[in-house]
Amino acid sequence: MHRFTWTDVCARRLARHGLSTPLTAQPVDVVSAMAGTHAQVMSAAELGIALRIDGATRADVQNAPGLVKTFGPRGTVHLLPSADLPLWLGALSAVPSGPSAFDEGVRLTPDQTEEVIAAIGEALRDKELTVDELTDALASLAGPWAVEKVMPAFQDYWPRWRTVTHLAAARGVLCFGTNKGRKITYTNPGAEPAPAARSLRHVLHSYIGAYGPSTPQRFAHWLNGPVKWAVEVFASAGLEQVEVEGEFAWNLPGDTAVPETVDCVRLLPYFDGYAYRVGNQPPSLLYPGKARQRVLPQNFQYLIVNGTVAGLWHQRKSGRRVDITVEALVKLTKRQRAELDEQAQRVGEIIGATPTLTLGTVTVGGHA
Repeated sequence: MHRFTWTDVCARRLARHGLSTPLTAQPVDVVSAMAGTHAQVMSAAELGIALRIDGATRADVQNAPGLVKTFGPRGTVHLLPSADLPLWLGALSAVPSGPSAFDEGVRLTPDQTEEVIAAIGEALRDKELTVDELTDALASLAGPWAVEKVMPAFQDYWPRWRTVTHLAAARGVLCFGTNKGRKITYTNPGAEPAPAARSLRHVLHSYIGAYGPSTPQRFAHWLNGPVKWAVEVFASAGLEQVEVEGEFAWNLPGDTAVPETVDCVRLLPYFDGYAYRVGNQPPSLLYPGKARQRVLPQNFQYLIVNGTVAGLWHQRKSGRRVDITVEALVKLTKRQRAELDEQAQRVGEIIGATPTLTLGTVTVGGHA
């Protein structure tokens, strides 16, 4: 059985995510290497991807081909490689669903769910519709019951059909389109889920390649599925058992190479740091010392030093300037401090602003 140290795991992850050394690659390659990029806040996703590509800016990511924005792992908004979309849909559709989070008066029956998903696919075929436009279309195609405002959301009520938005995405009839001003749109990507077994193997191998070695429990958390089911998926995926700091985990067969360890200081934007956490290495190792209490409880932007969480940061952009505050929870060496300066400059370059870096306390809360 191969044995990895925690330092080995950090070095592998930093290299594969294009963090220890920026990649000479396209945005779609970075998204693939990360097993999908969290895109709930697109500006953060653009920054996170550009940070991993030598010389890239937000504009390079915004104009990049080969990406689709949709509802991915855990029902959250992700960028995924469009070429792999059928495999992702097949895997997401195969995840057993738990009890509905909605009251009986809100949720759809199984028959209503199928009717609404079919209507969504028809309404969005060859069109890009805002939420309001899609709601109007569904009122005609499915009926007034589908658009009743019964779903509690943000101190308001959303139409009933939105309870199955993520399911419609997993079925391949809905993804994000081009924004109309400040309003998002949905469109039909025209994709069909690939067979479940092949899809799950692809997504599991992508996850292990990006975040492994890992365990069924962590994979279940990452994909929001039952642990018992994840154990079965692991058993049929052709993985091999390894050991990390005395803990058994699973890895891709023969994938034991460890890159040279380099001193690495990085600033990860919102939800990029969240993905770094949900990639699921043990919190005791990923959040050493003060980081466990200060950073883990909320969705902050992460300061990463040599693969572990070493602080948090915040930026405030005003015109052509951006003020960056970094709260380091470890003492930075002179070399690490210089690399932090370089990271701040890189953030400014990506978003098109002149940065000012301050070491101090971050006074804002985590991003919702």
